[in-house]
Amino acid sequence: MKRIIFIGKTGCGKTTLCQKLNELEIKYKKTQAVELYENAIDTPGEYLENRHYYSALIMSAVDAKIIALVADPTAYDHFIPPAFAGSFAKEVIGIITKINLITDEKQMIKVEEGLKAGGTSRIFKVDTVDGVGIEPLFTYLQEVLKG
Repeated sequence: MKRIIFIGKTGCGKTTLCQKLNELEIKYKKTQAVELYENAIDTPGEYLENRHYYSALIMSAVDAKIIALVADPTAYDHFIPPAFAGSFAKEVIGIITKINLITDEKQMIKVEEGLKAGGTSRIFKVDTVDGVGIEPLFTYLQEVLKG
Protein backbone atom coordinates (compact mmCIF):
# COMPACT_ATOMS: atom_id res chain seq x y z
CA MET A 1 0.00 0.00 0.00
CA LYS A 2 1.37 3.38 -0.95
CA ARG A 3 1.17 6.06 1.72
CA ILE A 4 1.85 9.69 2.47
CA ILE A 5 3.84 10.55 5.59
CA PHE A 6 2.90 13.69 7.50
CA ILE A 7 5.80 15.46 9.24
CA GLY A 8 5.41 18.62 11.28
CA LYS A 9 5.47 20.33 14.63
CA THR A 10 3.30 19.18 17.53
CA GLY A 11 -0.26 20.43 17.08
CA CYS A 12 0.06 21.46 13.42
CA GLY A 13 -2.74 19.15 12.24
CA LYS A 14 -1.04 15.96 11.06
CA THR A 15 -3.40 13.60 12.87
CA THR A 16 -6.46 15.55 11.74
CA LEU A 17 -5.25 15.25 8.13
CA CYS A 18 -4.80 11.49 8.59
CA GLN A 19 -8.29 11.16 10.04
CA LYS A 20 -9.83 13.23 7.23
CA LEU A 21 -7.91 11.37 4.50
CA ASN A 22 -9.07 8.03 5.92
CA GLU A 23 -12.67 9.25 6.42
CA LEU A 24 -12.51 8.80 10.19
CA GLU A 25 -14.21 10.88 12.86
CA ILE A 26 -12.15 14.01 13.54
CA LYS A 27 -11.05 13.99 17.17
CA TYR A 28 -7.95 15.37 18.80
CA LYS A 29 -5.42 12.96 20.18
CA LYS A 30 -1.73 13.38 20.86
CA THR A 31 0.36 11.13 18.63
CA GLN A 32 2.90 9.37 20.86
CA ALA A 33 4.55 7.12 18.25
CA VAL A 34 4.53 6.64 14.49
CA GLU A 35 1.03 5.50 13.54
CA LEU A 36 0.03 3.75 10.33
CA TYR A 37 -3.27 4.40 8.61
CA GLU A 38 -4.53 2.72 5.45
CA ASN A 39 -2.91 5.34 3.22
CA ALA A 40 -1.03 7.61 5.63
CA ILE A 41 1.73 7.64 8.22
CA ASP A 42 1.34 9.99 11.19
CA THR A 43 4.46 11.07 13.06
CA PRO A 44 4.88 12.67 16.50
CA GLY A 45 5.72 16.37 16.33
CA GLU A 46 8.70 15.78 18.61
CA TYR A 47 10.40 13.90 15.77
CA LEU A 48 10.73 17.18 13.86
CA GLU A 49 11.26 19.38 16.92
CA ASN A 50 14.33 17.40 18.09
CA ARG A 51 17.11 16.87 15.57
CA HIS A 52 18.24 13.61 17.12
CA TYR A 53 14.92 12.08 15.89
CA TYR A 54 15.48 13.05 12.23
CA SER A 55 16.78 9.56 11.51
CA ALA A 56 13.47 8.14 12.79
CA LEU A 57 11.60 10.39 10.34
CA ILE A 58 13.83 9.32 7.48
CA MET A 59 13.39 5.64 8.32
CA SER A 60 9.61 6.02 8.74
CA ALA A 61 9.44 7.70 5.33
CA VAL A 62 10.86 4.63 3.60
CA ASP A 63 7.33 3.18 3.47
CA ALA A 64 5.84 6.37 2.00
CA LYS A 65 5.44 7.33 -1.63
CA ILE A 66 5.25 11.07 -0.85
CA ILE A 67 6.39 13.26 2.04
CA ALA A 68 4.25 16.11 3.41
CA LEU A 69 5.79 18.81 5.57
CA VAL A 70 2.88 20.23 7.54
CA ALA A 71 2.97 23.73 9.04
CA ASP A 72 0.58 25.76 11.17
CA PRO A 73 0.78 29.48 10.30
CA THR A 74 -0.59 30.44 13.74
CA ALA A 75 2.38 28.83 15.51
CA TYR A 76 5.31 30.93 16.64
CA ASP A 77 7.99 28.43 15.53
CA HIS A 78 7.87 26.08 12.57
CA PHE A 79 10.96 23.85 12.98
CA ILE A 80 11.32 22.93 9.30
CA PRO A 81 15.01 23.28 8.54
CA PRO A 82 16.24 24.70 5.23
CA ALA A 83 16.70 22.01 2.54
CA PHE A 84 15.09 19.36 4.79
CA ALA A 85 13.42 17.80 1.72
CA GLY A 86 16.90 16.74 0.59
CA SER A 87 16.83 14.12 3.35
CA PHE A 88 14.29 12.14 1.32
CA ALA A 89 14.64 10.65 -2.15
CA LYS A 90 10.96 11.32 -2.82
CA GLU A 91 8.63 14.16 -3.67
CA VAL A 92 8.10 16.51 -0.73
CA ILE A 93 5.04 18.74 -0.63
CA GLY A 94 4.06 21.41 1.87
CA ILE A 95 0.70 21.66 3.58
CA ILE A 96 -0.31 24.80 5.43
CA THR A 97 -3.11 24.00 7.88
CA LYS A 98 -5.52 26.09 9.93
CA ILE A 99 -5.76 28.78 7.26
CA ASN A 100 -9.13 29.94 8.61
CA LEU A 101 -7.37 31.00 11.84
CA ILE A 102 -4.90 33.39 10.20
CA THR A 103 -5.24 36.91 11.56
CA ASP A 104 -2.34 38.51 9.69
CA GLU A 105 -1.19 37.79 6.11
CA LYS A 106 2.40 37.91 7.42
CA GLN A 107 1.71 34.57 9.14
CA MET A 108 0.99 32.95 5.76
CA ILE A 109 4.01 34.54 4.10
CA LYS A 110 6.33 33.37 6.88
CA VAL A 111 5.15 29.75 6.76
CA GLU A 112 5.19 29.66 2.94
CA GLU A 113 8.76 30.93 2.90
CA GLY A 114 9.72 28.30 5.47
CA LEU A 115 8.21 25.47 3.44
CA LYS A 116 9.87 26.71 0.25
CA ALA A 117 13.22 26.96 2.03
CA GLY A 118 12.62 23.43 3.31
CA GLY A 119 12.54 22.26 -0.31
CA THR A 120 8.87 21.51 -0.95
CA SER A 121 7.84 21.06 -4.59
CA ARG A 122 4.38 22.56 -4.13
CA ILE A 123 2.27 23.93 -1.29
CA PHE A 124 -1.37 23.28 -0.42
CA LYS A 125 -3.36 25.57 1.89
CA VAL A 126 -6.11 23.88 3.90
CA ASP A 127 -8.37 24.09 6.88
CA THR A 128 -9.05 20.43 7.61
CA VAL A 129 -11.82 20.97 10.17
CA ASP A 130 -13.80 23.30 7.87
CA GLY A 131 -12.88 21.36 4.71
CA VAL A 132 -11.28 24.35 2.97
CA GLY A 133 -8.73 23.36 0.31
CA ILE A 134 -9.03 19.65 1.14
CA GLU A 135 -10.43 18.52 -2.22
CA PRO A 136 -7.48 19.72 -4.36
CA LEU A 137 -5.01 18.23 -1.87
CA PHE A 138 -6.75 14.84 -1.70
CA THR A 139 -7.24 14.73 -5.49
CA TYR A 140 -3.52 15.29 -5.93
CA LEU A 141 -2.67 12.64 -3.32
CA GLN A 142 -4.98 10.09 -4.98
CA GLU A 143 -3.19 10.61 -8.30
CA VAL A 144 0.26 10.29 -6.71
CA LEU A 145 -0.58 7.32 -4.51
CA LYS A 146 -2.16 5.39 -7.41
CA GLY A 147 0.96 5.53 -9.58
